Amino acid sequence: MKGVILAGGLGTRLHPLTRVTNKHLLPVWDKPMIHYPIRCLVAAGIDDILLVTGGNAAGDFLKLLGNGKEFGLKHLNYTYQEGEGGIAEALGLAEHFAEGEKICVVLGDNIIERNIKKAADDFRAGDGGAKILLKEVPDPERFGVAELDGDQVISIVEKPKDPKTNLAVIGIYMYDPWVFQIIRDLEPSERGELEITDVNNAYIREGRMSYQILDGWWTDAGTFGSLHRASNMVYEGGANRVD
Repeated sequence: MKGVILAGGLGTRLHPLTRVTNKHLLPVWDKPMIHYPIRCLVAAGIDDILLVTGGNAAGDFLKLLGNGKEFGLKHLNYTYQEGEGGIAEALGLAEHFAEGEKICVVLGDNIIERNIKKAADDFRAGDGGAKILLKEVPDPERFGVAELDGDQVISIVEKPKDPKTNLAVIGIYMYDPWVFQIIRDLEPSERGELEITDVNNAYIREGRMSYQILDGWWTDAGTFGSLHRASNMVYEGGANRVD
């Protein structure tokens, strides 16, 4: 299984900091934000990674990360997303890199306390489809929210006004190669983007979506509040632990 990190976007919620650099290059405690999704994939046994970025600071990722040797990677590849076409559009740029293999996708501003190795191993051993990771949160209306029926995911609603559960879909997804056909068939949302929730719901309609509840804490780092919270959490307990 290969890894894909999505680290594009303009990061407007973090202006003025992101007027001079990419959001994912900002510090989270003692490391650049982008280090955490890389270490998340490495801890899951993935050593061939594509980084999708964009904006004026895209070249800074190469200066910071090089060929990924620091992380023990076999390959660290780069591609560029023009404009703001959404998460699913950015993922579509990974089709040639995937070469028909399963992929694990991590949003570049997502940070977890522990690791996803069991979820990744289970998905590798399975027949395909897709897998999402869920976490109970106090404010589910801020996220994509999953509704379950036993061991089945029956729907995901993006930022619902009246959430049916408190299970947020975190920014870590696993897909078989069918994901790229789904992306090609997507229509832009009202905000003009290709939405990852639409991708996930396509798998749900086909009965090919599984899930796992994430152990340990999780946060994004896309706002000043969550960036501060992420730094505190890493300082107090570390990230990408293997216990």
